[in-house]
Amino acid sequence: MPTTEWVPTAEWIASDGAEEWNPTEESVRPVRGRHRVVKQRGGLARSSTVLGVGVIAAVGAGGIATAQDKPAVSISLPDTIADNLPDAESLPGVGSLISGDGSDEQGADDAAGAPLTAMSLATTTDTAEPVSAQQGTAGEALRARILQQAEQQQAKVEAEARAAAEKAAAESAAAEAKKQQTEAEAKAAEVQRKAEEAAEAARLAELAASYSLPTSSYTLTSTFGEAGSMWSSGYHTGLDFAAPTGTPAKAVHGGTVKSAGWSGAYGYRVVLELEDGSEVWYCHLSSMTVGAGQEVGTGDTIGRVGATGNVTGPHLHLEVHTPSGEGVDPAAWLRDKGLSV
Repeated sequence: MPTTEWVPTAEWIASDGAEEWNPTEESVRPVRGRHRVVKQRGGLARSSTVLGVGVIAAVGAGGIATAQDKPAVSISLPDTIADNLPDAESLPGVGSLISGDGSDEQGADDAAGAPLTAMSLATTTDTAEPVSAQQGTAGEALRARILQQAEQQQAKVEAEARAAAEKAAAESAAAEAKKQQTEAEAKAAEVQRKAEEAAEAARLAELAASYSLPTSSYTLTSTFGEAGSMWSSGYHTGLDFAAPTGTPAKAVHGGTVKSAGWSGAYGYRVVLELEDGSEVWYCHLSSMTVGAGQEVGTGDTIGRVGATGNVTGPHLHLEVHTPSGEGVDPAAWLRDKGLSV
């Protein structure tokens, strides 16, 4: 690949009474063919020194040279170029920097021995912040940001955990309160049930004290509602207490004898009207010991068991009618009064 080589010529321009070397565009010509590498000899040190001093002079005269952010490059010149360079004393602003004493020459030699890259590196190091320091600052900032995000995430997790724990505690407390309330309600219901049972037992006891079974030493043979051809209505309308003839028939409760006499298929019958208007019929009696309009009390004998009327054997046929005249089951009615049959 062809390359371009800069070859200065000896053109001099008078400036302020001194000769100045000024390369022009005509001094630069392309070089074709292979590039010849010239072996550096002792003259290279002087040429490098002169060039370095020229750079310093340019900076001192107001030029701008910056090496920040760019690596320094070492420049070497062939001997052909070094032979045509002017003396350093003839360059404006440079000759005054070089004196005739030994110290200046020693300084010049030291400068000549030092490459241009070292000078540039020194300038760059003195004026720019080290890259490692910048990287360290950026790394610390990134690390601080990561730590801050981690702390925020940890705080969020802890807050969520606290909220979940508080919710679980509230739910547990609500469940416990509901359980206690349910247990309290169950206990209250149990207490109320027992109280109601006690009250009912007391009522039944009181009723039992005021009510009595119609006879004793009996056997139940027919119940209320049984179907059969023996009854004109097609079903049994009362409760039969089978007992020997002459067994006493007693008033189940205090009341007034509404009627007492013969009643066809019922045989001898006594109708006892109670205070609430209900009626108790005693049928198939062998005899009657009370008359109409007579007041009786609980347990008073009003007749005796017999087999009069439409019967198959001695028994007491007992019927119960409501104040409206409707017939009801005597067994249920007696149980409601606290009596067991």
